[in-house]
Amino acid sequence: MERELSLNRAETFSFVNPWIRYFLFFFSFLFWVFSLLIVAIGVYAKVQKATTVRDRFLVDPAVILIVVGVVMFFITFCGCIGALRENIRLLKTFSFSLTLVFLIHLAVAILGFFYSDQTRSALEKFARKAIVHYRDDLDLQNLMDYIQKEFKCCGWNSYTDWSWNLYFNCTRENPSSERCAVPYSCCTPVPGETVINTMCGFGVQTQKYLDANKSIYPVGCADRAVMWIETHLLLVGALTLGLALPQV
Repeated sequence: MERELSLNRAETFSFVNPWIRYFLFFFSFLFWVFSLLIVAIGVYAKVQKATTVRDRFLVDPAVILIVVGVVMFFITFCGCIGALRENIRLLKTFSFSLTLVFLIHLAVAILGFFYSDQTRSALEKFARKAIVHYRDDLDLQNLMDYIQKEFKCCGWNSYTDWSWNLYFNCTRENPSSERCAVPYSCCTPVPGETVINTMCGFGVQTQKYLDANKSIYPVGCADRAVMWIETHLLLVGALTLGLALPQV
């Protein structure tokens, strides 16, 4: 009888507190489902993208989503099964992976802080590339439109940056019908407008700042991003802490 009781105790014995165990399982399972969603979005974007579109990114964003989703799936799978089965190897793999990801985030943040000028220069090169190939790559076009609409900005330094683009170039030799224009995503919304006027930015580059301000957002996205960070320091700090805590 005593032997059976000791065997039952041995079977039910756990090195991990049940509350911590199931919290870790729930947390890992939540991100495991999220990783599957990321992979699904990446695959859908890759399949739906037109074959005639030329990618100007170094790596296809859809592929990046798939890779990130697969890595997240592997890490959270180790956390889920490791917590549920109390598998020490899987838990060690889960812990090591989170530590590695945390150190990478920390290194990127430190490098971005100490090399802020180089970071700004790299972002400017990317923005210039996005503007130059705005009509050539659907991903770049959607990304630029989203950034300009969300941050209420136009171009990198100012709205005249759109002269970098072949179609929007403001030289007299440019035969394009969009000469001296800016994308519609630069335009300020008109109250009550139900149909987007895609020609609202035509000829804006020939106007001075105050005149352009009546129809578009003339401020560059670089300055807008800095202003947004300065006015949302608490939110940025909370998001950073929120990303760091689960990895700790």
